[in-house]
Amino acid sequence: MKTKYMNPYLAGFLLGFVLLMAFYFSGRGLGASGAVKDVLVFSMDKVAPTHTAENHYFGKYVADGANPLNNWLVYEMLGVVLGGFISGAIAGRLKLRIEHFPGISANRRLVFALIGGVLFGFGSQLGRGCTSGSALTGMAVLSLGGFITMAAIFGTAFAAAYFFKKNWIG
Repeated sequence: MKTKYMNPYLAGFLLGFVLLMAFYFSGRGLGASGAVKDVLVFSMDKVAPTHTAENHYFGKYVADGANPLNNWLVYEMLGVVLGGFISGAIAGRLKLRIEHFPGISANRRLVFALIGGVLFGFGSQLGRGCTSGSALTGMAVLSLGGFITMAAIFGTAFAAAYFFKKNWIG
């Protein structure tokens, strides 16, 4: 039985609508990498509060007893995870498995996913935002940087696809 996915045009429209509603209700666009930073700062503050407070970068997020988890991005990401879980359950795709091409092992797929995630996370910090913040929200406010970010993401993916396609197709 082939699993049905949402029409990509409808999904794109709904993503744009969610972005519009984020601007309307919060006055800000979408983002994800800031939530990861907030969770990291919260965790560091629990393990090594003195180090966190004295750190030039992380200290500003815990100044005056502020709770880094009390940020709208953290709630947004919780909603993304919960919404993805609910969507998968409704569509009957909620299964614990690693999807990969039969020509490679599940472990190799996990290693590539980890490397890609780390590189993307590092890049989001260098670029001062992830695809949601820099590209989608940036393009929505007609920021030149948003258009450049989106072009760089898709251009790099297109260029790298030739070298990595053997991991997904025969």
